[in-house]
Amino acid sequence: MILNQDAAARKSEIEEKLKQEQETLSFIRENLEKSDQLTKGMVSILSSFESRLMQLENSIIPVHKQTENLQRLQDNVEKTLYSLDHVISYYHVAKETDKIIREGPTGRLEEYLFCIARIQKAVDFFQDNNPDSPDLNTVKARFEKGKELLEAEFRSLLARYSKPVPPILILDLIGGDDDLETQEEVTLEHLPEAVLQDIICISGWLVEYGRNQDFMNVYFQIRSNQLDRSIKGLKEHFRKSSSSSGAVYSPAVQNKRKETPTKKPPKRPGTIRKAQNLLKQYSQHGLDGKRGVSNFTPIEGKDDVLDIEIDSYIHCISAFVKLAQSEYQLLTEIIPEHHQKKTFDSLIQEALDSLMLEGENIVSAARRAIARHDYSAVLAIFPILKHLKQTKPEFDQVLQGTAASTKNKLPTLITSMETTGAKALEEFADSIKNDPDKEYNMPKDGTVHELTSNAILFLQQLLDFQETAGAMLASQVLGDTYNIPLDPRETSSSANSYSSEFSRKLLSTYICKVLGNLQLNLLSKSKVYEDTALSAIFLHNNYNYILKSLQKSELIQLVSVTQKKAESSYRELIEQQIQTYQRSWFKVIEYLTDRNMPVFQPGVKLKDKERQMIKDKFKGFNDGLEELCKIQKVWAIPDKEQRDAIRQAQKKIVTEAYRAFLQRFANISFTKNPEKYHKYKPEQVEDMIEKLFDTSA
Repeated sequence: MILNQDAAARKSEIEEKLKQEQETLSFIRENLEKSDQLTKGMVSILSSFESRLMQLENSIIPVHKQTENLQRLQDNVEKTLYSLDHVISYYHVAKETDKIIREGPTGRLEEYLFCIARIQKAVDFFQDNNPDSPDLNTVKARFEKGKELLEAEFRSLLARYSKPVPPILILDLIGGDDDLETQEEVTLEHLPEAVLQDIICISGWLVEYGRNQDFMNVYFQIRSNQLDRSIKGLKEHFRKSSSSSGAVYSPAVQNKRKETPTKKPPKRPGTIRKAQNLLKQYSQHGLDGKRGVSNFTPIEGKDDVLDIEIDSYIHCISAFVKLAQSEYQLLTEIIPEHHQKKTFDSLIQEALDSLMLEGENIVSAARRAIARHDYSAVLAIFPILKHLKQTKPEFDQVLQGTAASTKNKLPTLITSMETTGAKALEEFADSIKNDPDKEYNMPKDGTVHELTSNAILFLQQLLDFQETAGAMLASQVLGDTYNIPLDPRETSSSANSYSSEFSRKLLSTYICKVLGNLQLNLLSKSKVYEDTALSAIFLHNNYNYILKSLQKSELIQLVSVTQKKAESSYRELIEQQIQTYQRSWFKVIEYLTDRNMPVFQPGVKLKDKERQMIKDKFKGFNDGLEELCKIQKVWAIPDKEQRDAIRQAQKKIVTEAYRAFLQRFANISFTKNPEKYHKYKPEQVEDMIEKLFDTSA
């Protein structure tokens, strides 16, 4: 029963769903029929539209083609007209640019170059299209004229605005004061910026379009002249300022020096005046303020001029390096790169040759001085040579890329100076050894000989140039001369490259050689004196002067490099001469001894012979004392310490013997006039000895 009810319900549900599906199907069929009708209507409309478009296209395409052809024809006509105008313009270029070309580029360089460009295009056009046209020759001539005027403008601008660098500015550039902690960088403006840009523009055009290198010759000639004039102006500035006590510096540097008063004044490179002033000082005062070390009289005016010339030359060398560097910087902006080195080489030749010639003249003057045996004059070479060697790295850097002949000029001058200096040093040593013994040239008071003072002063000048002097000797390979082995560690493959240690050793050996030659010569000269005591005083003074001079300077350190016991050796020599001098008193002291004298008893009457023996003793002592004091009073010992020591030693020896002598004969009556023989008290004898070696007493 229940199953039948479920089947009936199920059947009823299925029938209901079937009915709904049939209704939905009917709805879809109706919509499909409507869609078909709409589609047929749209197809009909589109077909009609397509038909109309085809009709329109068939009407428009012919019109479009005709319009396109007309447009093409119009473009061709315009191009033809433009080409005709362009071609015709070339025939008018000469006329249109005539006025501007004739008037030149001055003041309107940009406009002028634009005209030149037009002319150049005209030339190219006629050469390509109508080479036989007379217009080609016209524009060619106009182009050449324009190029000539550009070259003239290049020369004019360069010549008009190229001025020598003022000396004061050069001194600022090279840094006049080495003691300044800060030195402001100085830059040179050789040409105004606007003018420089015009010159660069013209240069670029001449290289690219003018096919012309003549302007480079113009450039180096004008700038070379200005470089030379700048250096000569600096030289003239030194000459005009020769009355100045120090080196000539610019106001800027002087102002800076005022702001730093604790700074030491800059050292001048001059050497001659220093030597001459020292000679003058010693000749007037000696080692202790006494008179007479040397009779050498310097000629100050001449030495001042020489000193200024040395300063001038040294500053000109530095100025050349700085100015040449500046010129090269300017040149790189104007001259094409592949022509820069050659142009620079030509530019610096005149100034460089002038400096090298002046250097050779200094060398020649030194050689002439050496021939006259004036060796102090060669000292002028030392500061110059020292400066040249210090400046050589900068020189080499500036001259990079120049011809070998240009690079070799400075080394050649340095070699020439080293050779001349080494020859002067060697001949000076020989002259010390071979200086003749002339009686009239010997100091009558036994003081220091001129040869000694000059030799020491010459050696003292080498102290400021130890490396230079050592290199001079080393450059000539003088090691064999002085028997110094050449240690491979001290030398290099180059003859001019020695270690500072070896050069110092070589210079020390040279100084010892000069001192040895001087000692031998002094021994020879001392024999001119007939009085051996005066000969001893002469040698004592000279040896003492040498020792004190060595000790007061760095010479003793140099000598000690090869002679460790130099000081003690001179002290021994000095002591030997003191002992030799003291022997001159033995004859006087001999009268005060008991030799060959009998023993006298107080109160015992003396025989005539005995009284005469005592009288002879007194008289011999008195006469000998008076004679020696008279003779030795005019002798001189300039060193106060030595003079006092010798006096004290002599007073002690003589007065002790004299007091003992007087004591022996105090109670013995040997004469009725004792004051005739007992002329001096011991104190008086001391006073007489105290006045020895003092011509002012």
